[in-house]
Amino acid sequence: MTEELVLIEKENAVGTVHLNRPDKLNALSPAMLSALADALEQLDVDKDIRVIIIAGSSNVFAAGADIEAMAKASPLEMKALGTRDYWLRMRRIDKPLIAAVSGYAFGGGCELALQCDLIVASETAQFAQPEIKLGIIPGAGGTQRLTKAIGPYRAMEMVLTGEAISAQEAYQHNLINRVVPVERYLDEAKELARLIAERPPVAVRMAREAVRRGVEYTLTDGMEVERRNFLLLFDTDDQAEGMNAFLEKRPPEFKGE
Repeated sequence: MTEELVLIEKENAVGTVHLNRPDKLNALSPAMLSALADALEQLDVDKDIRVIIIAGSSNVFAAGADIEAMAKASPLEMKALGTRDYWLRMRRIDKPLIAAVSGYAFGGGCELALQCDLIVASETAQFAQPEIKLGIIPGAGGTQRLTKAIGPYRAMEMVLTGEAISAQEAYQHNLINRVVPVERYLDEAKELARLIAERPPVAVRMAREAVRRGVEYTLTDGMEVERRNFLLLFDTDDQAEGMNAFLEKRPPEFKGE
């Protein structure tokens, strides 16, 4: 089931998880979320992988949750699906996550992109939280991460109307990092991943943690995480290598130690 719903590709230090449910527009059913969490955890413990990309197809990233699995469910039945656990497992991934988005990123698809650290989008990408049109609200971070990304007023409009925004609008609202032609979106994501993979892995993970905590915590708490991680990195071989390489005017060779 996992192999059918997601496909894993490895290129040097970059791992890519391809959502593979084209007949359902990559709708995030419980089985799909489970397979995705499994794949991400597999790459997270792979010592050869430093950065992970999540990608759909050129036509659709993920067009939301699987409404068929939700339509007649009670609150207890929804809880029993266990989807929250899958989202929490993805949240605990330690390596940088890049969403490569083309086409629709609606509902859970938008929330999946928001869970990543960077978003590279094609010119055809569209982002939306359309849950309000179904009589519900986002339930996997859409009201929270979207607000922190683009501010309360723009997020409120997206959540209350359910209307989509284009890739260019998303870029203008600071929701995504890059917009490229559709034939380039996955290559662009891989180039960005390779660039990050060249950096010292321990420092990358600690920098990622500090930025994330800065969004989630108060400024004072975020500064404490930043300072702690800054000091801890002086106990790594990569710190010594990076500074020695700078002084010796040569390219560094980072080993993740």
